[in-house]
Amino acid sequence: MFREYVTLKPEELPRNYYNVLADIPFRLDPPLDPETQQPMSPEKLLRIFPEPLLEQEMSTERYIKIPEPVLKEYAVYRPTPLIRARFLEEYLGTRTKIYYKYEGTSPTGSHKVNTALAQAYYNKISGTKTLVTETGAGQWGSALSYAGAKFGLDVKVFMVKVSYNQKPFRKTLMNIFGGSVVPSPSKLTNFGNKYSDEHPGTLGIAISEAIEVVLSEEGAKYALGSVLNHVLLHQTVIGLEIKEQLKKIGVIPDMVVACHGGGSNFGGTILPFIPDVLQGRKIDLVAVEPESCPSLTKGEFRYDYGDTAGLTPLMKMYTLGKDFVPPAIHAGGLRYHGASPIVSKLYHERLIKAASVTQEEVFEAAKLFAKLEGIIPAPESAHAIAYVIKKAKDNGKEAIVFTLSGHGHFDLNAYQNN
Repeated sequence: MFREYVTLKPEELPRNYYNVLADIPFRLDPPLDPETQQPMSPEKLLRIFPEPLLEQEMSTERYIKIPEPVLKEYAVYRPTPLIRARFLEEYLGTRTKIYYKYEGTSPTGSHKVNTALAQAYYNKISGTKTLVTETGAGQWGSALSYAGAKFGLDVKVFMVKVSYNQKPFRKTLMNIFGGSVVPSPSKLTNFGNKYSDEHPGTLGIAISEAIEVVLSEEGAKYALGSVLNHVLLHQTVIGLEIKEQLKKIGVIPDMVVACHGGGSNFGGTILPFIPDVLQGRKIDLVAVEPESCPSLTKGEFRYDYGDTAGLTPLMKMYTLGKDFVPPAIHAGGLRYHGASPIVSKLYHERLIKAASVTQEEVFEAAKLFAKLEGIIPAPESAHAIAYVIKKAKDNGKEAIVFTLSGHGHFDLNAYQNN
Protein backbone atom coordinates (compact mmCIF):
# COMPACT_ATOMS: atom_id res chain seq x y z
CA MET A 1 0.00 0.00 0.00
CA PHE A 2 1.28 3.47 -0.87
CA ARG A 3 2.18 5.94 1.84
CA GLU A 4 -0.76 8.01 3.09
CA TYR A 5 0.48 11.56 2.72
CA VAL A 6 -2.12 14.31 3.16
CA THR A 7 -1.24 17.64 1.59
CA LEU A 8 -2.93 20.99 1.12
CA LYS A 9 -2.42 23.28 -1.85
CA PRO A 10 -0.59 26.59 -1.26
CA GLU A 11 -3.88 28.44 -1.79
CA GLU A 12 -5.32 26.40 1.11
CA LEU A 13 -2.90 27.98 3.57
CA PRO A 14 -4.72 29.45 6.58
CA ARG A 15 -5.34 33.15 5.98
CA ASN A 16 -5.90 33.92 9.67
CA TYR A 17 -4.39 32.90 12.99
CA TYR A 18 -6.84 31.44 15.51
CA ASN A 19 -7.04 33.19 18.89
CA VAL A 20 -8.30 30.83 21.59
CA LEU A 21 -8.85 33.74 24.00
CA ALA A 22 -12.05 34.49 22.08
CA ASP A 23 -13.58 31.14 23.01
CA ILE A 24 -12.34 29.98 26.41
CA PRO A 25 -14.93 30.56 29.18
CA PHE A 26 -12.47 32.24 31.55
CA ARG A 27 -9.91 35.02 31.50
CA LEU A 28 -6.18 34.71 31.91
CA ASP A 29 -4.67 36.36 34.96
CA PRO A 30 -2.90 39.58 33.89
CA PRO A 31 0.91 39.87 33.83
CA LEU A 32 2.23 41.81 36.83
CA ASP A 33 4.84 44.57 36.95
CA PRO A 34 7.94 43.17 38.72
CA GLU A 35 8.42 46.51 40.49
CA THR A 36 4.87 47.17 41.73
CA GLN A 37 3.28 43.69 41.62
CA GLN A 38 0.31 45.38 39.89
CA PRO A 39 -0.98 44.65 36.37
CA MET A 40 1.68 45.60 33.86
CA SER A 41 1.14 48.82 31.91
CA PRO A 42 1.40 48.66 28.10
CA GLU A 43 3.87 51.57 28.18
CA LYS A 44 6.48 49.49 29.99
CA LEU A 45 5.98 46.52 27.67
CA LEU A 46 6.48 48.77 24.63
CA ARG A 47 10.12 49.14 25.62
CA ILE A 48 10.53 45.43 24.95
CA PHE A 49 7.94 44.59 22.26
CA PRO A 50 6.55 46.48 19.24
CA GLU A 51 2.97 47.74 19.42
CA PRO A 52 1.41 45.29 16.91
CA LEU A 53 2.61 42.29 18.92
CA LEU A 54 1.37 43.80 22.19
CA GLU A 55 -2.02 44.28 20.56
CA GLN A 56 -2.04 40.60 19.58
CA GLU A 57 -0.93 39.63 23.08
CA MET A 58 -4.04 41.22 24.55
CA SER A 59 -6.53 40.66 21.72
CA THR A 60 -9.69 38.63 22.13
CA GLU A 61 -10.58 38.64 18.42
CA ARG A 62 -11.23 35.09 17.23
CA TYR A 63 -9.27 35.42 13.99
CA ILE A 64 -6.32 37.69 13.24
CA LYS A 65 -5.36 38.17 9.61
CA ILE A 66 -1.94 36.88 8.54
CA PRO A 67 -0.12 39.72 6.71
CA GLU A 68 0.53 39.11 3.00
CA PRO A 69 4.36 39.42 3.33
CA VAL A 70 4.27 36.71 6.01
CA LEU A 71 1.98 34.48 3.92
CA LYS A 72 4.42 34.84 1.04
CA GLU A 73 7.22 33.53 3.26
CA TYR A 74 5.04 30.77 4.71
CA ALA A 75 4.42 29.53 1.17
CA VAL A 76 8.12 28.61 0.94
CA TYR A 77 7.44 25.59 3.17
CA ARG A 78 3.76 25.59 4.12
CA PRO A 79 1.34 23.86 4.15
CA THR A 80 3.34 21.06 5.78
CA PRO A 81 2.35 17.41 5.29
CA LEU A 82 0.26 15.15 7.51
CA ILE A 83 1.63 11.62 7.23
CA ARG A 84 0.23 8.32 8.39
CA ALA A 85 2.86 6.33 10.30
CA ARG A 86 1.93 2.96 8.77
CA PHE A 87 5.34 1.42 9.31
CA LEU A 88 5.19 2.32 13.00
CA GLU A 89 1.63 0.97 13.24
CA GLU A 90 2.67 -2.33 11.65
CA TYR A 91 5.69 -2.65 13.95
CA LEU A 92 3.55 -2.03 17.04
CA GLY A 93 0.78 -4.32 15.81
CA THR A 94 -1.75 -1.68 16.77
CA ARG A 95 -5.24 -1.03 15.47
CA THR A 96 -4.79 2.67 16.24
CA LYS A 97 -4.19 4.92 13.26
CA ILE A 98 -1.20 7.19 13.90
CA TYR A 99 -0.72 10.44 11.97
CA TYR A 100 2.04 12.99 12.36
CA LYS A 101 2.21 16.61 11.24
CA TYR A 102 5.75 17.15 9.98
CA GLU A 103 7.12 20.64 10.71
CA GLY A 104 10.71 19.68 9.84
CA THR A 105 10.19 20.89 6.26
CA SER A 106 10.75 24.52 7.29
CA PRO A 107 13.96 26.34 6.21
CA THR A 108 15.61 25.72 9.59
CA GLY A 109 13.99 22.36 10.30
CA SER A 110 11.43 23.18 12.99
CA HIS A 111 8.08 24.86 13.69
CA LYS A 112 9.78 27.92 15.18
CA VAL A 113 9.89 29.68 11.80
CA ASN A 114 6.10 30.14 11.96
CA THR A 115 6.32 32.80 14.65
CA ALA A 116 9.82 34.03 13.78
CA LEU A 117 8.61 35.33 10.41
CA ALA A 118 5.57 37.01 11.96
CA GLN A 119 7.58 38.64 14.75
CA ALA A 120 10.27 39.85 12.34
CA TYR A 121 7.62 41.37 10.06
CA TYR A 122 5.80 43.23 12.83
CA ASN A 123 9.09 44.51 14.24
CA LYS A 124 10.23 45.68 10.80
CA ILE A 125 7.09 47.76 10.17
CA SER A 126 7.47 49.21 13.69
CA GLY A 127 10.97 50.54 13.03
CA THR A 128 12.96 47.97 15.00
CA LYS A 129 16.60 47.62 13.92
CA THR A 130 17.80 44.71 16.06
CA LEU A 131 16.07 41.69 17.56
CA VAL A 132 17.62 40.14 20.65
CA THR A 133 16.62 36.72 21.93
CA GLU A 134 17.58 33.55 23.76
CA THR A 135 17.55 29.99 22.49
CA GLY A 136 17.76 26.56 24.10
CA ALA A 137 18.71 23.89 21.58
CA GLY A 138 19.02 26.49 18.82
CA GLN A 139 15.82 25.96 16.84
CA TRP A 140 14.46 29.35 17.86
CA GLY A 141 17.75 31.18 17.38
CA SER A 142 18.18 29.79 13.87
CA ALA A 143 14.52 30.50 13.00
CA LEU A 144 14.79 34.13 14.13
CA SER A 145 18.11 34.54 12.29
CA TYR A 146 16.41 33.31 9.11
CA ALA A 147 13.45 35.64 9.63
CA GLY A 148 15.79 38.55 10.35
CA ALA A 149 17.54 37.92 7.03
CA LYS A 150 14.18 37.88 5.25
CA PHE A 151 12.99 41.19 6.73
CA GLY A 152 16.31 43.04 7.06
CA LEU A 153 16.86 42.94 10.83
CA ASP A 154 20.01 42.28 12.84
CA VAL A 155 19.63 39.32 15.22
CA LYS A 156 21.57 38.68 18.43
CA VAL A 157 21.15 35.34 20.20
CA PHE A 158 22.08 34.15 23.70
CA MET A 159 22.22 30.34 23.52
CA VAL A 160 22.11 28.18 26.65
CA LYS A 161 25.73 27.12 27.14
CA VAL A 162 25.19 23.38 27.48
CA SER A 163 23.35 23.31 24.14
CA TYR A 164 25.84 25.73 22.56
CA ASN A 165 28.52 23.13 23.29
CA GLN A 166 26.40 20.09 22.41
CA LYS A 167 25.03 21.44 19.11
CA PRO A 168 27.77 23.34 17.23
CA PHE A 169 25.99 23.22 13.88
CA ARG A 170 23.10 25.29 15.23
CA LYS A 171 25.61 28.12 15.67
CA THR A 172 26.74 27.61 12.07
CA LEU A 173 23.15 27.77 10.86
CA MET A 174 22.51 31.02 12.71
CA ASN A 175 25.70 32.51 11.28
CA ILE A 176 24.70 31.50 7.72
CA PHE A 177 21.55 33.60 8.10
CA GLY A 178 23.49 36.51 9.58
CA GLY A 179 22.63 35.99 13.24
CA SER A 180 25.27 36.41 15.94
CA VAL A 181 25.25 33.90 18.80
CA VAL A 182 27.09 33.64 22.13
CA PRO A 183 26.85 31.04 24.91
CA SER A 184 24.86 32.01 27.99
CA PRO A 185 25.83 32.83 30.73
CA SER A 186 28.10 35.23 28.85
CA LYS A 187 30.51 37.99 29.78
CA LEU A 188 28.57 40.50 27.67
CA THR A 189 26.02 41.40 30.35
CA ASN A 190 26.08 42.32 34.01
CA PHE A 191 23.74 39.44 34.79
CA GLY A 192 25.79 36.90 32.85
CA ASN A 193 28.91 37.95 34.71
CA LYS A 194 27.38 36.72 37.97
CA TYR A 195 27.86 33.11 36.93
CA SER A 196 30.98 30.96 36.73
CA ASP A 197 32.39 29.72 33.44
CA GLU A 198 31.29 26.19 34.39
CA HIS A 199 27.59 27.04 34.71
CA PRO A 200 25.56 25.07 32.10
CA GLY A 201 23.10 27.91 31.60
CA THR A 202 19.31 27.94 31.52
CA LEU A 203 16.70 29.54 29.33
CA GLY A 204 15.81 31.80 32.26
CA ILE A 205 19.37 33.17 32.41
CA ALA A 206 19.55 33.59 28.64
CA ILE A 207 16.26 35.53 28.66
CA SER A 208 17.63 37.83 31.37
CA GLU A 209 20.73 38.55 29.29
CA ALA A 210 18.68 39.25 26.17
CA ILE A 211 16.37 41.67 27.97
CA GLU A 212 19.31 43.46 29.60
CA VAL A 213 20.72 44.14 26.13
CA VAL A 214 17.34 45.32 24.80
CA LEU A 215 16.93 47.78 27.66
CA SER A 216 20.36 49.30 26.99
CA GLU A 217 20.39 49.39 23.18
CA GLU A 218 18.53 51.92 21.06
CA GLY A 219 16.38 50.39 18.30
CA ALA A 220 16.46 46.92 19.85
CA LYS A 221 13.44 44.79 20.76
CA TYR A 222 13.06 41.40 22.38
CA ALA A 223 11.67 38.36 20.55
CA LEU A 224 10.47 35.27 22.40
CA GLY A 225 10.07 31.87 20.78
CA SER A 226 7.49 30.44 23.16
CA VAL A 227 5.25 31.06 26.21
CA LEU A 228 3.54 34.35 25.27
CA ASN A 229 0.05 34.58 23.78
CA HIS A 230 1.12 36.07 20.45
CA VAL A 231 3.70 33.31 19.93
CA LEU A 232 1.10 30.56 20.38
CA LEU A 233 -1.26 32.58 18.16
CA HIS A 234 1.20 32.47 15.24
CA GLN A 235 1.77 28.76 15.73
CA THR A 236 -1.93 27.93 15.29
CA VAL A 237 -1.23 27.58 11.56
CA ILE A 238 -0.14 24.05 12.58
CA GLY A 239 -3.42 23.00 14.17
CA LEU A 240 -5.54 24.78 11.57
CA GLU A 241 -3.80 22.85 8.80
CA ILE A 242 -4.17 19.58 10.72
CA LYS A 243 -7.93 20.07 10.99
CA GLU A 244 -8.24 20.70 7.24
CA GLN A 245 -6.09 17.68 6.42
CA LEU A 246 -8.07 15.38 8.72
CA LYS A 247 -11.27 16.65 7.13
CA LYS A 248 -9.96 15.63 3.69
CA ILE A 249 -9.56 12.00 4.82
CA GLY A 250 -12.58 11.86 7.11
CA VAL A 251 -10.63 11.21 10.32
CA ILE A 252 -11.75 12.47 13.73
CA PRO A 253 -8.89 12.10 16.24
CA ASP A 254 -9.36 10.68 19.74
CA MET A 255 -6.05 12.16 20.85
CA VAL A 256 -3.80 15.04 19.75
CA VAL A 257 -0.27 15.06 21.17
CA ALA A 258 2.75 17.37 21.09
CA CYS A 259 5.93 17.85 23.08
CA HIS A 260 5.90 20.66 25.63
CA GLY A 261 8.57 23.03 26.87
CA GLY A 262 7.25 26.59 26.98
CA GLY A 263 4.19 25.79 24.90
CA SER A 264 4.66 27.08 21.32
CA ASN A 265 4.57 23.72 19.54
CA PHE A 266 1.95 22.21 21.84
CA GLY A 267 -0.23 25.32 21.79
CA GLY A 268 0.03 25.70 18.04
CA THR A 269 -1.06 22.10 17.61
CA ILE A 270 -3.97 21.87 20.04
CA LEU A 271 -5.51 25.34 20.39
CA PRO A 272 -7.65 25.04 17.23
CA PHE A 273 -9.16 21.88 18.80
CA ILE A 274 -10.23 23.66 22.01
CA PRO A 275 -13.62 24.77 20.55
CA ASP A 276 -14.36 21.11 19.77
CA VAL A 277 -13.57 20.13 23.37
CA LEU A 278 -15.72 22.99 24.70
CA GLN A 279 -18.58 21.72 22.56
CA GLY A 280 -18.34 18.29 24.19
CA ARG A 281 -16.25 16.32 21.72
CA LYS A 282 -14.02 13.78 23.48
CA ILE A 283 -10.49 14.51 22.35
CA ASP A 284 -7.52 14.05 24.68
CA LEU A 285 -5.10 16.95 24.12
CA VAL A 286 -1.82 15.85 25.69
CA ALA A 287 1.36 17.84 26.44
CA VAL A 288 4.43 15.59 26.80
CA GLU A 289 7.38 16.98 28.73
CA PRO A 290 10.73 15.69 30.05
CA GLU A 291 10.61 13.88 33.37
CA SER A 292 13.65 15.99 34.35
CA CYS A 293 11.90 19.32 33.65
CA PRO A 294 8.22 18.67 34.45
CA SER A 295 6.69 22.15 34.69
CA LEU A 296 3.10 20.98 34.14
CA THR A 297 3.13 17.60 35.86
CA LYS A 298 5.09 18.70 38.95
CA GLY A 299 5.12 22.50 38.87
CA GLU A 300 3.04 24.93 40.93
CA PHE A 301 0.31 27.11 39.41
CA ARG A 302 1.29 30.59 40.57
CA TYR A 303 2.81 33.88 39.51
CA ASP A 304 6.48 33.66 38.58
CA TYR A 305 9.05 35.47 36.48
CA GLY A 306 9.77 34.31 32.95
CA ASP A 307 13.50 34.82 33.52
CA THR A 308 16.01 34.20 36.28
CA ALA A 309 16.93 37.84 36.98
CA GLY A 310 13.31 38.89 37.48
CA LEU A 311 13.29 41.43 34.63
CA THR A 312 10.19 40.07 32.89
CA PRO A 313 6.61 40.58 34.04
CA LEU A 314 5.32 37.97 36.45
CA MET A 315 3.00 35.50 34.72
CA LYS A 316 0.44 33.12 36.20
CA MET A 317 1.69 29.74 35.07
CA TYR A 318 2.80 26.29 36.09
CA THR A 319 6.39 26.74 37.18
CA LEU A 320 9.26 24.91 38.79
CA GLY A 321 10.61 28.27 39.99
CA LYS A 322 12.70 30.84 38.15
CA ASP A 323 15.90 29.57 39.80
CA PHE A 324 15.33 25.96 38.73
CA VAL A 325 18.35 24.58 36.87
CA PRO A 326 17.33 21.47 34.90
CA PRO A 327 19.78 18.67 34.16
CA ALA A 328 21.78 18.99 30.94
CA ILE A 329 19.31 16.93 28.93
CA HIS A 330 19.70 16.76 25.16
CA ALA A 331 16.22 18.16 24.49
CA GLY A 332 17.47 21.68 25.09
CA GLY A 333 14.29 23.26 23.75
CA LEU A 334 12.31 21.78 26.65
CA ARG A 335 14.60 22.94 29.48
CA TYR A 336 12.37 25.80 30.65
CA HIS A 337 11.10 26.30 34.19
CA GLY A 338 7.60 27.49 33.26
CA ALA A 339 4.68 26.92 30.91
CA SER A 340 2.72 29.34 28.75
CA PRO A 341 -0.07 31.13 30.67
CA ILE A 342 -2.59 29.89 28.08
CA VAL A 343 -1.43 26.28 28.35
CA SER A 344 -1.23 26.57 32.13
CA LYS A 345 -4.79 27.86 32.44
CA LEU A 346 -6.14 25.17 30.10
CA TYR A 347 -4.37 22.54 32.18
CA HIS A 348 -5.62 24.04 35.44
CA GLU A 349 -9.17 23.97 34.07
CA ARG A 350 -8.64 20.33 32.97
CA LEU A 351 -9.29 20.99 29.30
CA ILE A 352 -5.93 19.43 28.42
CA LYS A 353 -3.73 16.70 29.90
CA ALA A 354 0.00 16.35 30.55
CA ALA A 355 2.49 13.50 30.84
CA SER A 356 6.24 13.11 31.22
CA VAL A 357 8.74 10.66 29.73
CA THR A 358 12.38 9.85 30.49
CA GLN A 359 15.31 10.67 28.23
CA GLU A 360 15.94 6.94 27.81
CA GLU A 361 12.37 6.43 26.53
CA VAL A 362 12.74 9.44 24.24
CA PHE A 363 15.84 8.27 22.41
CA GLU A 364 14.61 4.70 22.21
CA ALA A 365 11.44 5.96 20.51
CA ALA A 366 13.39 8.38 18.31
CA LYS A 367 15.71 5.70 16.95
CA LEU A 368 12.79 3.36 16.31
CA PHE A 369 10.91 6.10 14.47
CA ALA A 370 13.96 6.95 12.36
CA LYS A 371 14.37 3.32 11.28
CA LEU A 372 10.69 2.79 10.52
CA GLU A 373 9.50 6.16 9.18
CA GLY A 374 12.74 7.47 7.68
CA ILE A 375 12.89 10.74 9.66
CA ILE A 376 15.38 11.41 12.44
CA PRO A 377 13.29 13.43 14.91
CA ALA A 378 14.54 16.26 17.07
CA PRO A 379 14.92 15.04 20.66
CA GLU A 380 12.18 17.48 21.68
CA SER A 381 9.75 16.04 19.12
CA ALA A 382 10.61 12.50 20.18
CA HIS A 383 8.92 13.10 23.54
CA ALA A 384 5.61 13.03 21.69
CA ILE A 385 6.64 9.90 19.80
CA ALA A 386 7.51 8.06 23.02
CA TYR A 387 4.10 8.86 24.50
CA VAL A 388 2.20 7.97 21.32
CA ILE A 389 3.93 4.57 21.15
CA LYS A 390 2.77 3.81 24.69
CA LYS A 391 -0.82 4.77 23.89
CA ALA A 392 -0.91 2.99 20.53
CA LYS A 393 0.19 -0.26 22.19
CA ASP A 394 -2.91 -0.04 24.40
CA ASN A 395 -5.17 -0.12 21.31
CA GLY A 396 -7.54 2.19 23.17
CA LYS A 397 -7.76 4.89 20.52
CA GLU A 398 -9.09 4.94 16.96
CA ALA A 399 -6.77 7.70 15.76
CA ILE A 400 -3.90 9.65 17.31
CA VAL A 401 -2.34 12.73 15.74
CA PHE A 402 0.93 14.23 16.92
CA THR A 403 3.18 17.03 15.74
CA LEU A 404 6.70 16.12 14.77
CA SER A 405 7.94 19.63 15.46
CA GLY A 406 11.33 19.27 13.79
CA HIS A 407 14.04 17.00 12.43
CA GLY A 408 17.14 16.03 14.39
CA HIS A 409 19.86 16.55 11.77
CA PHE A 410 21.58 19.09 14.00
CA ASP A 411 21.19 16.86 17.07
CA LEU A 412 23.25 13.86 16.01
CA ASN A 413 25.71 14.41 18.87
CA ALA A 414 22.81 13.70 21.21
CA TYR A 415 22.15 10.41 19.43
CA GLN A 416 25.80 9.40 19.79
CA ASN A 417 25.49 9.58 23.56
CA ASN A 418 22.11 7.85 23.85
